Amino acid sequence: MSSFEIPKPDFIPPKINEKEIRKVIEGSDESKWILMVAIGTKPDFYKQAPLLYWANKKNIPVICTTTGQHYDNLLGHGIEEFQMNPLIDLQIKGDLLQKSVEIFYKIGHIGKWLQKEYPERVVLPIPHGDTLTAAIVSAAWFLSTRSGVGQNEAGIRGMHPKSFHEINQLKETIPDVQDFIQKQWHGEWELNRAEPWPEQWDTFIAGAGASYLFASCETARGHLLREGYPDKSIRVVGNTVVDAINLVPKPETSAFDDFPDLEKYDDWIRVDVHRRGNLTAKRFKAIVSGVLDLVKDGVPITWCELNATKRALEEFNLRKKVLQAHDKYDNFIFTPLWREYGQVIEFWKSGKCFAELTDSGSIQEELNEIQKVLCLTLRFNTDRPESIFNAHSNVLVPPSTPENIKNIVEFIKDDPETIKTMRNAKKIYGENVGEKIMDWLLEEMDKKVRPFSWAHERIYGQDPHDEETVNFM
Repeated sequence: MSSFEIPKPDFIPPKINEKEIRKVIEGSDESKWILMVAIGTKPDFYKQAPLLYWANKKNIPVICTTTGQHYDNLLGHGIEEFQMNPLIDLQIKGDLLQKSVEIFYKIGHIGKWLQKEYPERVVLPIPHGDTLTAAIVSAAWFLSTRSGVGQNEAGIRGMHPKSFHEINQLKETIPDVQDFIQKQWHGEWELNRAEPWPEQWDTFIAGAGASYLFASCETARGHLLREGYPDKSIRVVGNTVVDAINLVPKPETSAFDDFPDLEKYDDWIRVDVHRRGNLTAKRFKAIVSGVLDLVKDGVPITWCELNATKRALEEFNLRKKVLQAHDKYDNFIFTPLWREYGQVIEFWKSGKCFAELTDSGSIQEELNEIQKVLCLTLRFNTDRPESIFNAHSNVLVPPSTPENIKNIVEFIKDDPETIKTMRNAKKIYGENVGEKIMDWLLEEMDKKVRPFSWAHERIYGQDPHDEETVNFM
């Protein structure tokens, strides 16, 4: 007899502020679409906040929806920091599978409810980027309502320099770091969509269910066109992180009050690691050893411990070693997660931070805008390659061996020409990005189109009077 048993779903009901939702919809111009800005993880909070800001400025009705997965005051503080006021909280939990199922089920039913209650109104969800929220909100909405979403930060695809084939960095030491960097900036690149995992899958799924693709740059637009998305569904608007940097309020508590030892040096390298690919044994051990070797060489390092970092340190029995280094070396600060986004921006702009050694996607964009701080990306590929081959504000530091990590970082730290190039990089992610998104959507509202079209409509154009279809949903 088989012992296999599928567990019964254990869902917490979503919190729906029905009164306020009805007030938003019923109190708005009937010709306006209802935007449903979806947020899930920490980067969503600040990258989606500008959409709420500009929707309100343009008098477009908007509802904020959160997955509720960051429920504590540390991870979830960004919602309060940007005063986002969600009217829908899905209250999801569990691993990737359970979170996906919960988002799918709850968003699908919310979509059907809104469609039933307000059949004449267009509701357009806008998830962000390459998160699980983006993928599942898009799929659930598309399948439950036969309508598309708008994808903020669409078209980000993993790429790597072709020069990476020249040497097996897992086994060999990079012989010429300067040449290694120059080939990243000026050489040819190719697609490598294996990572980040599962974010590359997420962004594909989100795009497949999107009627409006808000691309941050021409590179992203090129990916989408190559994959067959209609040109008229794509617009290069820039990246809303630029708006977020300008909109973020002054932190309630200074980073230098929370971590006073940051005052000791003017050239910190801030480290953060959380990508799943980097939490595998070989890579993670190389990263830890490489960072600690830099510390031993006197490089000022402040390492922010994210939840994923902590789990990996414990899994590979390295946390004690890192904590001992924190106690031993004056130039090493190992901190918990910084609560406020404003603290990170404050630190970057303070003149106390030389570089970020990171595997984050957003930081590659943020540091292109801020410019003072160099971006050193701990990956073999990146889905923000334009920050390298176009802007030159970023360099890949593959997490291959401790020696390669240490050698690349120390070369950059000691090379005035590389530093000058990176600090003078051109800004490539636009300005007033949220406004550009809202203006495009207002254009579409004026045309009285819908965020879905059948094949004949794509050929001959939509007829706003030809909207009836058999209810097969």
